[in-house]
Amino acid sequence: MDDDRTRGVRGPSADRVPGPAVPPPPTAPPRVPPPAAAHEAPRYRDAPAAPPAGSPQAEQPAPGAPVDAWLRTPRPPQEPGVWRYGYTPPPPEASETVSDRSLLVGALISLLSALLLWSLWRNGYLPYRLVPLKLFTPGEWWNPGTSGGPRTIEGSDALTVYEALLFGLLVYGCGRIGNFAELFRRHVAERGQPFLALAAAAAAGLAQLLVWKETLPVVRPILVLVATVAGGEIYQSQTVVNVIYALIAALVLWPFARLGRWRELLAARRGAGTPAPAAEAVPATATSADQWPDLRAAGWTDAADTLAAEVRTGRMNDVDVARLRHAWKLAAQRPDRLAPLAEAVLRNGGAAALHPSGRRDLPLRTARHDVLTGQVRIGRCADDPHNPYVRRGTGLALEPALLGTSLLAVGPPGAGKSDRLIRPVVEALALRALAGQAAVLAVGGAGAPLGPDDSFDVVVRVGHPGSAHDIDLYGGTTDPDEAAAVLAEGLVGDIGSLDSRRAATVLAQLLGPYRAAHGHFPSVPALRELLDGAPDALIALRAALEAGGHQAMLRELDARARQAGGPGDPAPVLADRVALLDRPAFAGFFATGPDARPFELRALGQYPLRVRVDLPERGHAEASRLLTRLLLAQFTAITAARTDTTLFACLVLDDATHAVTAETVRGIRRLRSVNAGAVLALRTVDDVPEALHTPLLGAVGCTAAFSGITTWDGKRFAEAWGKEWVETREVAQHTVFADQPFTRALHALRKLVTGKAVTTDAVTVRQVEKERWSASELAYAVPAGHAVVRVATVQGEHAPPLLVHLDG
Repeated sequence: MDDDRTRGVRGPSADRVPGPAVPPPPTAPPRVPPPAAAHEAPRYRDAPAAPPAGSPQAEQPAPGAPVDAWLRTPRPPQEPGVWRYGYTPPPPEASETVSDRSLLVGALISLLSALLLWSLWRNGYLPYRLVPLKLFTPGEWWNPGTSGGPRTIEGSDALTVYEALLFGLLVYGCGRIGNFAELFRRHVAERGQPFLALAAAAAAGLAQLLVWKETLPVVRPILVLVATVAGGEIYQSQTVVNVIYALIAALVLWPFARLGRWRELLAARRGAGTPAPAAEAVPATATSADQWPDLRAAGWTDAADTLAAEVRTGRMNDVDVARLRHAWKLAAQRPDRLAPLAEAVLRNGGAAALHPSGRRDLPLRTARHDVLTGQVRIGRCADDPHNPYVRRGTGLALEPALLGTSLLAVGPPGAGKSDRLIRPVVEALALRALAGQAAVLAVGGAGAPLGPDDSFDVVVRVGHPGSAHDIDLYGGTTDPDEAAAVLAEGLVGDIGSLDSRRAATVLAQLLGPYRAAHGHFPSVPALRELLDGAPDALIALRAALEAGGHQAMLRELDARARQAGGPGDPAPVLADRVALLDRPAFAGFFATGPDARPFELRALGQYPLRVRVDLPERGHAEASRLLTRLLLAQFTAITAARTDTTLFACLVLDDATHAVTAETVRGIRRLRSVNAGAVLALRTVDDVPEALHTPLLGAVGCTAAFSGITTWDGKRFAEAWGKEWVETREVAQHTVFADQPFTRALHALRKLVTGKAVTTDAVTVRQVEKERWSASELAYAVPAGHAVVRVATVQGEHAPPLLVHLDG
């Protein structure tokens, strides 16, 4: 997906990769708003082609929020799972708040104490009150004795300034001890404007009255300090005196203006009368995201100007932005690809480097997406004591960095796994695929809410006569041993008593000779005949091998003939499982000849494909489970063996019942190292063999326990999530036994009145290890529409299990 020429390339080879499930839309750029800018779950559809310039339709603005504002919205790095689009950190956690009554009583007591202390000071009842002042001033300023007053004018001026400083310290101490700041915030500031401004104005008026009545020592100390610095002659000018008085009045008003936020109130009142500037008039710097600074830094100013104009006029959507940024990132790694990409941008604008399907957006979105980061918002962390304070109320989002560790979701039917988790994840991966950064394979029953057909490039309807594509049972490989190993895992991997390696050996002894003789692997009927040991099929195969001179394959066939019918031969079991696919409903569906039309799963690792597989769960439940198990085995084997891990490949199983085997668990554990992941949904953990419960929970990094699970499932999640250190507080009441007769009488009277013995509390605080979520809490304390989700990244970062309201 380097430039426009990639639209002619499909799949691992030009003649083998299936085309899109629906015809491509018009190539005209759609006017689609970014989904992350909406407040509610949007429903977007491709708009028709842009009308010609000058028409009334062309002059209408694009609906929704502009893409440039979406691009400039901050996305700060956060802990795993935090919805980063426009994230603002919560305020610091408040400590234990004091009751309003205690706050008011404390402030009143502090105020009365300060008034009493100041009265005692002013009336000379405090001894040695002038000793600190006399230590720093000349002795001739004062009368003899420790309580002697000032003798000179200088002493009187020093006493005035001294009293002002002490008054300031007294006011500060009274405010801190009485907690006046909290009192003001709780009862005045929280009521907002205009009450805050009016209260501050009333307090300012009272302060001015007390200042100019000289009840508060403010005016005289300032006049004394000015005369000391500038000389007493300064007061001979009435203008200077008026200026000083004005400055004193402003100095008294300034703190009240700050507290009352008068400036903000005036600005808001002034702004309410003038119309707000248009969004297009907001200037953008050359380094803002909507100005494409990467292209400008590389010298492609014309291409950057073209894309900036496309963004500004609404001719690009969020997928276009993500696709072109990713294309430029890939082109920067190979300088010879920069010029073709820049020319494509100048020629086609936001339609450059299109997805092979020609699509620029999904026809329908049911969740909030931020395509720039690859996140999809699935819910909001509840305000619950189990959740850390910083995560309460924040959005929870999934992204490839989390899905790369694989996700296991467990919940009963109706808990919301498909609608509230699987569908948003599939949508996010499909958008990522349109941006050229991911490939997704969604597997579910016919009618599962995985998205409309238009959202996928390939739709495989197993057993449906109108399906455009089939499933390749062999995953597109040409190696018989590899095909046999994967096919054996899909056929008999759920049978614990049967060794899948022996089954793979049996299949390899048949697949290798058949491919050598016919050039392709056997179809389902042919494979069933070979496994059943049909004489005509084996004779025909032997004759074809002899005619072609394939002696090595003849030895393989002879080894199969010697082992057939022996004790523990897995061939009959394999034949019975293959018979599930050899039904009239699947006739011709798993063909392998030259006229076959299979979808090769190997293409997922090479191209950004969106594939959906519909399984016939209602009429063929066992066959559907077999195919699910086969697709999971093929996906883990193919993605683990690929060398180019640029694309993020993800398999989504809407129902993974009886699909997990010991080999696929090991394969899931390897996915995180090859930029791939799997999403598995189960009704209960018991849908997996008991021996795999612990390995499966240990292999996945993300887990989700939906409301309604059993205590048995809850116990497994509680063990997997571990414990944490918490502080516990234990209160023990002990009866008080009095020794004195008078005290015993008082205790007896109190017991007679209250009916309770006199006790004392013994409080014990200690650190203990406690389960993050207990089995009972997971089974009974998770409300409907909620889930407990634990996420981790491929780099090893993780978040604790969070109670999430799955509101989309």
